[in-house]
Amino acid sequence: MRRSVLFESDPVLPVSRPPVSSLRVAASASAPSRREARRSETHAALIEGAMRLLSTQGFDTTTVDEIAASAGISRRTLFRYFPTKADIVTAWAQNMTDVLTASVESCPADFTPQDIIRMALEAVVPQMAKNRAEAYAFVCLIERTPALLSVSLRKYARWEDALAAALASRLPPSPDQALAARVAARSGIAAFRTALDEWIRLKGRPALVPILHKVLALQAGLLAPPG
Repeated sequence: MRRSVLFESDPVLPVSRPPVSSLRVAASASAPSRREARRSETHAALIEGAMRLLSTQGFDTTTVDEIAASAGISRRTLFRYFPTKADIVTAWAQNMTDVLTASVESCPADFTPQDIIRMALEAVVPQMAKNRAEAYAFVCLIERTPALLSVSLRKYARWEDALAAALASRLPPSPDQALAARVAARSGIAAFRTALDEWIRLKGRPALVPILHKVLALQAGLLAPPG
């Protein structure tokens, strides 16, 4: 997904990472065939178009036929890619998970746990959509639709796993090292969710990353031992 000028106040991250569309492909030693490339492009276009329609009309009121028609394909073809509407949202959420995981894996060895959490969570923001307005609409869709609660929770659980795995090897050795990594990862996810809640409360008008920075700073200040 491409950045838009509407995201300029969300900083570009100094993390080298492959684009979302290449994250899964990178596991393969050979380049994808032309047919595979077309299928991948269709898959990405379907997700983007469907998310736009679902966030505009509402998840429950949008039909599969409407999604297929907006993409210029048949209902049968749509089902080849996504058996249900929720699967489309799940695929969008998986893109975010791929970005976060790639960011975590690319963090320098000298990064602190706080650096890793901040960098990974920031990396997700510009990949949500092409511009801030769409990103806000997509976030509201997945965070405020009861039928998508399980999708949202699975997304955060996978983010937590990725963060915990990275943090476990960087925390000081102790009998509770793995537990400490899980605590830190979960607190990072809690901060991100809190930032989203605040962004939604503000109707997406400000940039999300500064809100995330503020929440992380508040979290660090509240949990820091007294000096």
